[in-house]
Order: sequence, then structure tokens, then C-alpha cells
Amino acid sequence: MMTMDAGPPAVSIRGLRVRRGRTDVFDGLDLDLPAGRITGLLGPSGGGKTTLMRSIVGVQTIDAGSVSVLGAPAGSRALRRRVAYDTQSASVYDDLTIAQNLRYFGRVIGASRADVAHVIAEVGLTGREKQLIGSLSGGQRGRVSLATAMLGSPELLVLDEPTVGLDPVLRENLWTLFRGLADRGATLLVSSHVMDEALRCDDIVLIHNGRVLAHTTPKGLLRETHAKDPDTAFLRLIERDTPASGPPSSAPPASGRPASGTEVTR
Repeated sequence: MMTMDAGPPAVSIRGLRVRRGRTDVFDGLDLDLPAGRITGLLGPSGGGKTTLMRSIVGVQTIDAGSVSVLGAPAGSRALRRRVAYDTQSASVYDDLTIAQNLRYFGRVIGASRADVAHVIAEVGLTGREKQLIGSLSGGQRGRVSLATAMLGSPELLVLDEPTVGLDPVLRENLWTLFRGLADRGATLLVSSHVMDEALRCDDIVLIHNGRVLAHTTPKGLLRETHAKDPDTAFLRLIERDTPASGPPSSAPPASGRPASGTEVTR
């Protein structure tokens, strides 16, 4: 397992178990996320990324284990202004303008009008403040939702596939923004099923079928798997974790801990 930087982690998960019906999504997951860095949560759709994020922000029912965020239990009242969650579906009101949405959410958390103007500029929507949300493209709606999450300068931002549907220029702009937030001390957890986004992160967690296949740095991933790109590296980790007798089983995983032989160091 990767050696973390000194200091307490922003997120500490121990023995997390989450069930959906009769299936274990996670069964005994242990994971620490370092503070002040961008951690990419990567893997194919259905692997457990959103469930893990929901557990971290405290809106997921868990069956066992503990999730500590910034030193407090996930979902605690004390974390409401310290943690922000941007979901896959834009959490904004279609019949309000961009500015009205942000001023509304700003009042909820006590953010100033100056902060509203600042986050609008940060996501590249200056000049569109009076445009109704219902008239925006999917990518623009997503940027408004991201701006909402940024209000109040939260210490931890949990972003569920924020670059989906964006063109390469907007993706580049958002990753530049994420880097700036981390440089100013924020912790970011960014999920994606686009493997090349791993190279933009400080640390990466690769999950598949509720299992942590690797927790490492981008360079560590490529070095350990002898791969030239993240897609190849991820596929090689899946091959190592797949029984030789056939294709991956649909049965629930036995453990959320990294699969044997796939732990990666710096």
C-alpha cells in the first residue's frame, strides 16, 4: 500500500460494509485519503464509486464499519459547511437563473455575494448570470452545480464525475481549477471512469466490483504494472484479480481490501 504523507488523513474508512439487497457493495473496506491533495476515484460504471462517495458525505446507509471525515463522523452536523458534494445529476433549479441558484444556496450556508461572483468566474460562466438553468446545456448545468459545491470554500470537495459530457477544452479548464483548489489547501475526491484522468491526480484509487485494486500515485501505477497508459494498467490489474478459470464473477467480493498481489507503492 502507498505510504501517505505525514499528518492525519482527510478521510479514514475502516471495515465499511454496504449492502444493496442481498449483495455486498463493500465488505470490509479500509481506505485513507490524504488531506490537501487530489485523489482520483477510478473504475468502470457499477464498481462502487458513487456508493463510496455517498458514504463519505454521510448520505449512504452503511451496514457496518466507520467513516471519519476531517476528524468527525461522516454526515455530522459539524461537517455541513466543511464538506461539499457535487452529484452526477446537477443539483440546481431549472426555473431560476445561474445567479439566483447560487445566491439561494449561498444564503443557506452563509456565503457572501462576492463569493457567488467568484465561483461563477471560477467555473467560466461570467456573463451568463441571468440565464435560466433550464436553457443551459448539460455541461453548463454541471458547471453551475460545481460552482454551488464550491461556495463557502469547503475543505473537502467530493465530485462525482464532474467532467462527464464536457469537451476537451472545458475538461482542461476544470482540471486546472481543481489543481488550484488543492494548491490552496482543499482536499478533492474526483470520480471518473475515464482512465486518462488518473494522470491529473496526486493519488488514485482504482476500484472494481467493490474491491480496491490499487491505491497509489499515477507514476506508481504505471511502474508497478509496466504499462504505458492508465487504461492498460487498469486492465492488467483486473486480469490479476480475475480467477484463471474464467471471466470475472458477478458474485459479491469477499473483501474491500486491495486484492492480493495488486498493492502498489510509490
